[in-house]
Amino acid sequence: MLRPTRSLSPWVVLGSLVSAGCGASHSHVSWSEAPARDEMPPRVVEAPSPPPPRVSEDPKAFVARNPNPALCEAAARRIQPESREEAWAALKACIELTPFTQIRALLGSAWTEELRTRPEAASLIARVVAQRGGSVNGELPYLQEKKIPIFSLASAVDRPDTYKGRYVLVRAQVADQRVEGERPTVWLVEHTLTSVETSAPVGYGERIDTTTSSSGDLGGQTQLTGPGRLGGNLVTRERSDFSVTQRNFDNISDETGREALGRLAKADPFLETRRDYVFLARFDGVRLTSGGADDDAEAPRIPVLTIVSYHAPQPLVVY
Repeated sequence: MLRPTRSLSPWVVLGSLVSAGCGASHSHVSWSEAPARDEMPPRVVEAPSPPPPRVSEDPKAFVARNPNPALCEAAARRIQPESREEAWAALKACIELTPFTQIRALLGSAWTEELRTRPEAASLIARVVAQRGGSVNGELPYLQEKKIPIFSLASAVDRPDTYKGRYVLVRAQVADQRVEGERPTVWLVEHTLTSVETSAPVGYGERIDTTTSSSGDLGGQTQLTGPGRLGGNLVTRERSDFSVTQRNFDNISDETGREALGRLAKADPFLETRRDYVFLARFDGVRLTSGGADDDAEAPRIPVLTIVSYHAPQPLVVY
């Protein structure tokens, strides 16, 4: 017996088709695909650059980065907030390895503490004075204005009790060198640097010579000789020179008349005679020369120094 088939509602058929379509869409369509792992570009990691070496370990490298003396001192000053030890090592490198002449920067407020406490500070100041030309008389007033305890030989000789044990700065030549006991001694002759003016011709010169000659006769009559004629010749010469000159000022090292005995820790073959040096020394007082009596206030005495360091002065004076 055949049963009549039920007809499906059109809304049911449409819903089935929509469900089938949605399933197919989710099965075959994707919005994005991640690239395979082997297709990713390799990541480059740069190694950090090593920090520059400490100045105390390699002062030459610091100077190589700062060859200009003024910029070198400024770079050393910038290290102070991090380490005053490293900053001082940098300043020493600037003074010892460059033609450092910046004495005002050295004596500025940034380095006041170091100059008062560091044992090598006086030797560095003496080196800078020598590199500026070695005009000790010209530099000492500025040092004393900044309360740097370095004095002249003349002041020490005038008041030996006051200056005994203090530093003196002397420009001098070595006249003689001997061994006295276990320590060698040098005979120092103090010199001072003076400026001498000279004029040198430059450009062109002009010279003019003029000669004038005149002659003539004079006729007349006198009571003694009667009529007659008088002849003569007159010659006049002129000379003028013209030249262009330029004024020059030369530095001359001259003796002051003061002498001293300098004691060395050991014999030094590089300390030559008849050559100017800037000496930093400790004043040990005065002693009688031969033939003098202890109770004679007028007896000749000579200052005695312990040489701490010496430096050859540069030929130019910098102010």
